[in-house]
This record gives sequence, structure tokens and C-alpha cells, in this order.
Amino acid sequence: MANLKITLVKSTNKARAKEKATVRALGLKKIGQSVEKADNEAMRGMATTVRNYVTVEEV
Repeated sequence: MANLKITLVKSTNKARAKEKATVRALGLKKIGQSVEKADNEAMRGMATTVRNYVTVEEV
């Protein structure tokens, strides 16, 4: 199964609380940090929720 590489590229300082919580749930803390997550509907939905703050690549 493929993985998704999710990278935080923008600060969440002025983001809504729900968006901040989603970024934290993805495991991202600092700008430029990347995580690899399983490619499933839940992860794609989370990435879509915070699409203004992250980039997503298939690995």
C-alpha cells in the first residue's frame, strides 16, 4: 500500500482551532517537518481539511 508524505509549509498561528488540532493530529509541529502516513480515506480527509497549510505527496 502506498504512503502519503505530508509536510507543513505554513504557520498555523492564525488558523482555526479545528485546523490546528488536525495539524497536531497528523504529527506536525514545525514548519518544514514531514511525516509519512498510510494512504487511506482518513488521512486524505485530514490533509484536505488543512490543505492551506500542508503539501501532500504520494510515496
